[in-house]
Amino acid sequence: MSIEVAGGPKIWQDRKRHLWLLGLVVPTMLFLVLPAVWAMNAAGWHTASQLPLWIGPFLIYALLPALDLWIGDDGQNPPDEVMSALEGDRYYRYATYAYIPFQYASAIFGAYLFTASDLGWLGYDGALGWLGKIGVAMTAATVAGVGINTAHELGHKRDSLERWLSKITLAQVCYGHFYVEHNRGHHVRVATPEDPASARFGETFWEFLPRSTVGGIRSAWELEAQRIRRTGKSPWNPQTWWDNDTVNALAMSVLFWGVMIAVFGVALVPYVLINAFYGSSLLEAVNYLEHYGLVRQKLPNGRYERCTPQHSWNSDHIVTNLFLYHLQRHSDHHANPTRRYQTLRSFEDSPNLPAGYGALIGVTYFPPVWRKLMDHRVLAHYRGDITQANISPRRRQKVLARYGAA
Repeated sequence: MSIEVAGGPKIWQDRKRHLWLLGLVVPTMLFLVLPAVWAMNAAGWHTASQLPLWIGPFLIYALLPALDLWIGDDGQNPPDEVMSALEGDRYYRYATYAYIPFQYASAIFGAYLFTASDLGWLGYDGALGWLGKIGVAMTAATVAGVGINTAHELGHKRDSLERWLSKITLAQVCYGHFYVEHNRGHHVRVATPEDPASARFGETFWEFLPRSTVGGIRSAWELEAQRIRRTGKSPWNPQTWWDNDTVNALAMSVLFWGVMIAVFGVALVPYVLINAFYGSSLLEAVNYLEHYGLVRQKLPNGRYERCTPQHSWNSDHIVTNLFLYHLQRHSDHHANPTRRYQTLRSFEDSPNLPAGYGALIGVTYFPPVWRKLMDHRVLAHYRGDITQANISPRRRQKVLARYGAA
């Protein structure tokens, strides 16, 4: 996209315009590895041929981190003069819409590979072994987990079609409540102790995961119940259920997986569970690192200060940003939540992560490594005053004593 900037002949170009289509590598990767699987089987490497089916975890934990480190930061921000034209260019939204049919094609094809008793066309003598089955399920779950980011982008928009597409995208991981909680819960309470999706200083990912998951589900149900009561109706009346976004989103998951199990049989149940649990865990790992230790301070009137770019960890690593539609420009996203991904900007004065999300998701699983990497950055962000951080209550006294603030 080329746009003439007002006040001079300079032309601004979005150098990533066509690169956004690289995001479609994720929902098609299960299909892309099939030639390698067939070739390895033809060579007689039947056990090793199941390893390419683990392409999803390999992408998340190895390929994206390596590419981020190799290629580095983006460094390009759209100027103010082009924001309106860039926001209105429908090409960018079509790039996100395209993810969804490929996501479901991958889910259905993965279910077939997981349950098929004869995969002779792929070079196997019968069905996949459990090495291959788990790989297929993990890859399909990775597609769905990354798809939550597509749902995140669409769910923030006012267009009713995009909102429904958001819920459809979330159905595979049974995480439809995210549509409600993220937009009306997290964005209101972000970087406060009351937000289940904002990780606290000293809190491990394994402590955060159940707190954020259960807290998010509870919050979504409460928010929808409050909204329905404001219309003068009861949230427990069956006539209101289809208008309840947590109910209709859950119904989509039940319908999709009910049909899938009816078609492929009960042998599909482990596949369903891996999709739901591993796919959603990728979202929660991202939630964990996006606001770790950051907090909005309370004002004299008891309310929290306005959310600014200082309340989210930012990353401008270009490769992961291309795959996640600028989710890593999270500081601008929280300051301007309805802004479309192509217009999000990176701020030098925002707290910045040491690497991209791709490199850090795996690190969150190892608390000592994560804390060595991040705790000093939180402390530096608050200029050595750890009392300003969002500290885990069960570790508060220990943290304050350690940093001389008890």
